[in-house]
Amino acid sequence: MIISTKGRYALKLMMYLAKKNSAEFVPLKFISAQQNIPLKYLESITTILSKKKLVEATSGKGGGYRLSRSPETYSVGEILRAVEESIEPVTCIENGVPVCETAESCSTLPIWKGLSAVINDYLNAITLADAAKL
Repeated sequence: MIISTKGRYALKLMMYLAKKNSAEFVPLKFISAQQNIPLKYLESITTILSKKKLVEATSGKGGGYRLSRSPETYSVGEILRAVEESIEPVTCIENGVPVCETAESCSTLPIWKGLSAVINDYLNAITLADAAKL
């Protein structure tokens, strides 16, 4: 498992928004400059996060983005799963469940399932509020 640039930038964006006033919409151009994230990446990421209802957008002059909920209600795992294809350690597991046709006879599957649980438990235990304080 490798977290992509999209995943890293999504988490960085969400942490930035968590540190801002929750009522304030922040323009992407401002976030791009402040966080050194290319504007095109932010546009792609916010489209995904908006569809998943993790951020809210406002349009028009002064438009921007803000969190949809309080930072305490998000987990880092939720954010990464929203933008990544998978955060599983191997391709034969999806969302902690084996998807391989040879799963019943796979001697290494317990290892991968255990690692998946450790990764997901760890990422799910960190709230966005916690991450924004780090």
